[in-house]
Amino acid sequence: MDNKIIIVISGPPCTGKTTLGNKIAEQFDLPFVSKDDIKELLFDSLGIKDREWSRQLGISSYRLLYYFVEAILRAGNSLIVESNFQDEYDSAQFQNLMKNYGFTTLQIQCKTKGEVLFERFKKRSESGERHPGHVDHLNYSEFEESLLKGSYKPLEIEGEVIYIDTTDFKEIDYNNLFNKIYSLI
Repeated sequence: MDNKIIIVISGPPCTGKTTLGNKIAEQFDLPFVSKDDIKELLFDSLGIKDREWSRQLGISSYRLLYYFVEAILRAGNSLIVESNFQDEYDSAQFQNLMKNYGFTTLQIQCKTKGEVLFERFKKRSESGERHPGHVDHLNYSEFEESLLKGSYKPLEIEGEVIYIDTTDFKEIDYNNLFNKIYSLI
């Protein structure tokens, strides 16, 4: 790739960010850094406790995520990074990275109807498929208000923002998304 790009995938929990990130990574042969993947490695190494422990490892996961992003950029490579980024916490981090490493940014904001999202969150929590360290079953009331909104505000960084409605995963137009990414590379 001639033009360094960071594809920032964000949105509330259960909007399909990780699935989308893996599809893009495979299509474009790009490194994919996911906050929950990092957090789950920390759970596996340090153990599972309560919600407060999960929050602490979440904070550590973000620090490691930005470390990996910076290392990949320092090497001159493009990448995909995924998390439930929040404007008030993460915009300044990306602005600083842009200043230091210069790259094009594409934000993909995943959104879903709030009621669908909240039900997905509960179903995922109860399915046993999610890493138990997240203790999602203890988070319903904590996340309910945010999940019912169905979307997050994009980060305040330069670059294009694409909104993808993931209410029905079968309706996602991957070809259109991939063509947009090709146009930026």
